[in-house]
Amino acid sequence: MSSTPGATAAASSSKSKATGSSQAPEKRKPLFQKELQHMMYGFGDEQNPLPETVALVEDIVVEYVTDLTHKAQEIGTKRGRLLVDDFLYLIRKDLPKLNRCRELLAMQEELKQARKAFDVDEEKITSLD
Repeated sequence: MSSTPGATAAASSSKSKATGSSQAPEKRKPLFQKELQHMMYGFGDEQNPLPETVALVEDIVVEYVTDLTHKAQEIGTKRGRLLVDDFLYLIRKDLPKLNRCRELLAMQEELKQARKAFDVDEEKITSLD
């Protein structure tokens, strides 16, 4: 066996703390396997990383996103609704993440305005016919 019983117990107890239960971790469908493989390759890993490695990275990502969402929801319940600003507040001290989020939000707004302008132009064209 490659791992010691103590290491296995420690790993399962940290997993149960993260999920909030003392039961065995649930099996869930992989969500981001392909995307993570491409990202890992882009950051210097092999083109086809080990499935166990991808699964571990996915577990870390899902746990991070879940925790961040729960924290944002706690902030949002004080106001009665969840806003994008709740997430921005939580990552305010991590400047690279904050700047990237702001950049993506600005890009989303630009795309929304472009679609809106395109729809208006299309309506004018159809009304002329």
